[in-house]
Amino acid sequence: MLQNYFPILMFVVVGLLVGVGPLLLGWLLAPNRPDPEKLSPYECGFEAFEDARMKFDVRYYLVAILFILFDLEIAFLFPWAVVLKELGMYGFGVMIEFITVLTIGFVYMWKKGALEWE
Repeated sequence: MLQNYFPILMFVVVGLLVGVGPLLLGWLLAPNRPDPEKLSPYECGFEAFEDARMKFDVRYYLVAILFILFDLEIAFLFPWAVVLKELGMYGFGVMIEFITVLTIGFVYMWKKGALEWE
């Protein structure tokens, strides 16, 4: 009866070895030489120089959201390109509409000055 569960046990063991093994090897073999520069707090692209509750510029988050948006657009384009022949003209039109909506949003944000830094 338990022989049926042996492949599942092996799957779990191999998964743990692949997931935890490199972490343990890195912890055991990596040099540990902390210095003040490595231990200093670092957040959001600049050093922490004030209270942790200080206000950030909204444009930082806006650029991050734009990056995610266009990164996801590219993630949708790859599978679409693979099955384009099966989708035909309808699939092509839907993707053109998708890209057009994203382009209009990008142009709108560009015209509003959301991407300009002072």
